[in-house]
Amino acid sequence: MRKVKVAVIGAGSISDMHMQSYQNNEKAELYAVVDFNEERAKEKAEKFNARTYYCRLEDVFANEEIDAVSICTWNNTHAEISIAALNAGKHVLLEKPLSTSVESALEIEEAVKRSGKVLQVGFVRRYDTNAQLLKQFIDAGDLGDIYYAKASCLRRLGNPGGWFADKERSGGGPLIDLGVHVIDLCWYLMGCPKVKTVSGNTYNKLGNRANVKNLSFYKAADYDPGKNTVEDLANAIIRFENGASLMVDVSYTLHAKKEELSVKLYGDKGGAEVEPQLSIVTEKHDTILNVSPQIDKLSFDFKQGFQNEIDHFISSVLGEKETLSPVQDGVEMMKILCGIYESAQQGREIEY
Repeated sequence: MRKVKVAVIGAGSISDMHMQSYQNNEKAELYAVVDFNEERAKEKAEKFNARTYYCRLEDVFANEEIDAVSICTWNNTHAEISIAALNAGKHVLLEKPLSTSVESALEIEEAVKRSGKVLQVGFVRRYDTNAQLLKQFIDAGDLGDIYYAKASCLRRLGNPGGWFADKERSGGGPLIDLGVHVIDLCWYLMGCPKVKTVSGNTYNKLGNRANVKNLSFYKAADYDPGKNTVEDLANAIIRFENGASLMVDVSYTLHAKKEELSVKLYGDKGGAEVEPQLSIVTEKHDTILNVSPQIDKLSFDFKQGFQNEIDHFISSVLGEKETLSPVQDGVEMMKILCGIYESAQQGREIEY
């Protein structure tokens, strides 16, 4: 059996999950690691047993042996690199978000259509066991018509700094970094209805709070305590054409007592919580029931989620499956995210 040869572009922290998952897939071969930092590219290639490493994208795209790429780079490079990869005849797994603007997202979509190649957007939460299990219940009609969803991803102290805190490279703060996951998870489980209006707010009141002591948090490799041009907090209400609505709030830093991660959906026959733990609320014999599935992990399994995502991508490249997160969904998500930022900037609701 010929294995799918993959190059991972960008050797930052998230790339480890990609490389490890490709290693574990018997139908894939991690062919190359690509990073402009030669030392880091070489180190990761040796760590994950890649055949080689590159410091130039041109070398990757010119190599006809490479079938596919995983793009794990700064958000503002997603469009340029993915389009070049597609034009070179490579299949693409692109970390979320698709890009940093609706215009560039549409350019990626056009490149996908021209190339005929697979582009899978890295909406990893879609691929996790708890989400897929709940999707089965929803598709079977057990929750009925889902008309409302609510998602929160609130950090007390969690601005990673570095490129995450640089709007030019990231496109934004917690909304585009964290919010994209919980918004997409709700939207996916709701059946991906078309967006009608978006009303959002963003706040930059606290900065990165590098002064805080005695409480640790994740820091980017290029962390700089003096650099921050992204929002601390964003919230929004999203209305869909089918009458459903989604409320969301996300933060990097907030004067909150504790961290919060919650994803909830409500239908006319039942409800569900995906986070902090999967549970289903239903009604039988005039009695409300809380149903807890017996599965290995009720909350998001970070490692398994990435493995499922990579496995699905390889199967899609081989023509065995359709991707669960096509480029069209990435474009719609960019419309939502950019709509929230636009609404916050203009102080008004955005209509589509």
